[in-house]
Amino acid sequence: MKKLNFIALFLVAISMLTSCANTKMAFNLNEIEKSRVIENALLFLNETPVTVTNSYCNRSAGTIHDFYSEGDYWWPDEKNPDGPYIRKDGYTNPANFTAHRESLIRFSQISGALASAYVLTKDVKYAKQLVLHLQAWFINQDTKMTPNLLYAQAIKGVATGRGIGIIDTVHLVEVTKAIIAIENSGALSKADLAAIKSWFSDYLNWITTHEYGISERDNGNNHSVCWTMQVAAFAALIKDEKTMDFCRNFYKTTLLQNQMEKDGSFPLELKRTKPYGYSLFNLDAMSSICQILSTKKDNLFTYTTKDGKNIKLGMEFMFPYIENKSLWPYQQDVMYWNEWPVRQSSLIFEGLALKNNTYLNLWKSLKSNYTTPEIIRNMPVRYPILWVIN
Repeated sequence: MKKLNFIALFLVAISMLTSCANTKMAFNLNEIEKSRVIENALLFLNETPVTVTNSYCNRSAGTIHDFYSEGDYWWPDEKNPDGPYIRKDGYTNPANFTAHRESLIRFSQISGALASAYVLTKDVKYAKQLVLHLQAWFINQDTKMTPNLLYAQAIKGVATGRGIGIIDTVHLVEVTKAIIAIENSGALSKADLAAIKSWFSDYLNWITTHEYGISERDNGNNHSVCWTMQVAAFAALIKDEKTMDFCRNFYKTTLLQNQMEKDGSFPLELKRTKPYGYSLFNLDAMSSICQILSTKKDNLFTYTTKDGKNIKLGMEFMFPYIENKSLWPYQQDVMYWNEWPVRQSSLIFEGLALKNNTYLNLWKSLKSNYTTPEIIRNMPVRYPILWVIN
């Protein structure tokens, strides 16, 4: 009898080990993403570059090479139609100039798809096509973008540009991942790579020293988080270890400490008119910082403040509402409530880092391709393959 019990226990143990192994094997990111990546990359194979020089707004105080955008939530004053715009938080003005932002998002989408396709197939045609876009945005004198954001999120009658406009270039973060992915493909010359890195070095210097950059860093909500994510990614591309160290410390002592409540929520985002979307966005951005900056010696995914705050706590707060949005106990977003959630990058980054299959399986079940411009705009991480390759 004892012998039979031992055998039974042994078989159960073997079954459990096999089950664990199968669970581990079940999540294969490359296999999950392959068909989507290739399909999207093929759509972009014949697309020509479109940069800031393809469109110009006469309300811009900059040149044709300067990125220009207008504050989303600013509208004409009905009481003074020709006067300064007034703010309506959460309500996007469809008449505002968005062409440069759309071009930048398109560039990011193309970069992510082509670089991911190269990673999966090693077919250099994808890398070569991406190089054309990189040259147009960062090298060619006729089409390149000026490496600053002096004229972003302008407001008619109020400001020609603002520090919070720096959030518009959050879509360059995945571009840096794409550059790294094709760096040794043979498609990108040493001269072009040096020129691209020089551009990012100039932009990194601007957003860390200009008054707009400083104000964005110290904004206090998701803007500070996205500033850090950008600075970390740009610094990683050019191997600026000193700046990366600054970002690690800033994440620990300022972002995590000041923005997260003890229950894992982000109070400043919950106060907005789109509390759900902004909470998702901020958690994604913080998780992306952890993904960019974590090392074996300094794992930001497991870093915990003295009062118990960490990125895992942020996910534990949001996870039930990602899994079942109807449980959300706060105000519904004034716009785009039905479109969320999608494949939030926080789920996959934390799922992989913390070895949590529940997070990974939920990520896999969510929508991978989305067409609503507002959702696309707030999802700068679209191709996680680029973020997890060795």
